[in-house]
Amino acid sequence: MKVANAPCSWGILEFTLPGQTISYSQLLDEIKSTQYHGTELGNWGYLPTSSVVLKKALTARSLDMVGAFLPVDFLQEQSIQENTKKGIMIATLFKDIGCHNAHIVLSDNNGIHPQRTKNAGRISTSEQLPSSQWSLFAQGCEHIARNILEKTGIRTVYHHHCAGWIETPFELEKLMSMTSPELLGLCLDTGHYCFAGGSPESIIESYGKRIWHVHFKDCDAAIAHQSRVRRWDYFTSLQHGIFCPLGKGCVNFHEVIKKLKNINYHGWIVVEQDILPGMGTPKRYAQENRMYLNKFGV
Repeated sequence: MKVANAPCSWGILEFTLPGQTISYSQLLDEIKSTQYHGTELGNWGYLPTSSVVLKKALTARSLDMVGAFLPVDFLQEQSIQENTKKGIMIATLFKDIGCHNAHIVLSDNNGIHPQRTKNAGRISTSEQLPSSQWSLFAQGCEHIARNILEKTGIRTVYHHHCAGWIETPFELEKLMSMTSPELLGLCLDTGHYCFAGGSPESIIESYGKRIWHVHFKDCDAAIAHQSRVRRWDYFTSLQHGIFCPLGKGCVNFHEVIKKLKNINYHGWIVVEQDILPGMGTPKRYAQENRMYLNKFGV
């Protein structure tokens, strides 16, 4: 298993939020200096979109490109079509820079659904997708994954995510059951799964070889409890540090790593500590998270 980090750990998120972010060159320098071997792409346009410039920037730091987050509103046909094209464009960039094992990390367009955003981490059955829309959602995922694979050879994984339609263990299980395991893999995010009430260890046992990409994120149980009691929305939970440094939350990384080894997982582990723009000390967090994983021989 190889370890990367991602722009979201430096406050470069898919959401439009206030606050300053660092330059891409500083980001790559800090990822390299904190002993990671790869990065995800982040928002389109943050890192260079020219294959020549991007490859030069990565090669200069001995970094690999490992994936790109692609949020889609799967209940809107226009969004599916637009993001099919965008996914092909991103995957073509990966192919052009020689990163054929990178993944498109597909997700709902999280944070745009008022009720789901308001109740992230405490979703009830009454707030789940109506039965009539499940097929539309699943078919949209397969449509994008199929087109990207056929055009570029790059594979796609689905990322369950709080403040989106696929958050809870039940919702993820249903989506996985409605999509092809050969076409759509799973991106396991340990922090989001815990915040949503799930056990990352059990999901590894359930899906095994369908896990093609992994995000290591921790979840602060005390903050999660406050979020539920005080009824914070997703962004307020982020502001209070729901996704804490590795080893400080409720994710049992020792057991997660053991389970991943048991299924012979050889893909990337991407460390993520989602923070808001300008919040905290990202480089120090990245260094401490890397040192924590060293304890487990990762």
